[in-house]
Amino acid sequence: MLLAITIEQSHTANQDVFLQNAWYVAALSNSIGRELTPLKLLDESVVVYRSNDGQPVVLEDACPHRKLPLSMGRLVDDHIECGYHGLCFDASGKCIIAPTQERIPPTAIVKTYPALDKYGLLWVWMGEAKADESKLLDIENFENPAWHITSGDYMDCQCNYLYLADNLLDPSHVAWVHKTSFASLGTEDTPLEMQENEQGLIVSRWIYNCEAPPFYQPLLKFSGKCDRLQHYEVRFPSIAINKSVYCPPGSGGPHWKPREECYEMISYNFLTPIDKNNTRYFWLQQRNTDPSDEKITLSISKGAKQAFMEDKNILEAVHSGITNTTSRPINLALDTGALRFRTLLQQIIEAENLEPK
Repeated sequence: MLLAITIEQSHTANQDVFLQNAWYVAALSNSIGRELTPLKLLDESVVVYRSNDGQPVVLEDACPHRKLPLSMGRLVDDHIECGYHGLCFDASGKCIIAPTQERIPPTAIVKTYPALDKYGLLWVWMGEAKADESKLLDIENFENPAWHITSGDYMDCQCNYLYLADNLLDPSHVAWVHKTSFASLGTEDTPLEMQENEQGLIVSRWIYNCEAPPFYQPLLKFSGKCDRLQHYEVRFPSIAINKSVYCPPGSGGPHWKPREECYEMISYNFLTPIDKNNTRYFWLQQRNTDPSDEKITLSISKGAKQAFMEDKNILEAVHSGITNTTSRPINLALDTGALRFRTLLQQIIEAENLEPK
């Protein structure tokens, strides 16, 4: 079954327009300290550092005088000194010293971005609207001692962030991209279900009485076949939640409830556009067993990164292929969730752009 949606509508239109009034992960929290760190987020250049009290500071990476990147200057106490003529800016973006003249120009102001640390990640609010902390992701069981969550990792992908979102709404790809890790019988053709909500979109399915894939077999607390849930969710603008559940045959299904022998793993994926051609991909892995077993943690982290590298290789080639070929790619029924998510996100972006500035 092919969907009657053209490639211009689904894959190339407005890929350089981003939702601004949202939180994006800029960095791992432990990677930002008392140094000036230049980053690009949503095609905007910013400079990041921590004040003396440890609070993150994010400013536009441009001195208002001649737009020299402030990251080429130096951090003096809690302010940045521009490397060109010594203008100094505090954490609010206000110029506090103009050494070449007596009067500080009233227009010597640098744009600032609200920022905070949560879950070991540094989050930045990119829009003009007031930063809304209620829109931050809530990770259930984050402080539950029976669960374990990793400290986080990331990689850069030379593709538009929406191709990563497409992939994270496509459970079927595991049958071919992740043959040695996440694939098992049923991942090729078991029907998918789609749900929309205010936060985004979910594509999911239960696969019954199947073999557990190689990656999960040593992690399960029971032997033999299983009922398996593939839950692929993306929340606006670009946070993907991939939940895997494995339970004894006959105990899975739409009305499944957690039980002691069931295994749950949740991958939280944070897709931060660098620009329309590049994405910084952060992730956390959470599980409901063996919270203190470092060997299992290292094994899961290694396996997850290997799988993400497999995705990266595919999606960078997809981005290049769609960008550089003249023939149109087609859509399949399995693309329904991804295409619907793109449509909903575009509607939100268009509504944001109509709001008074």
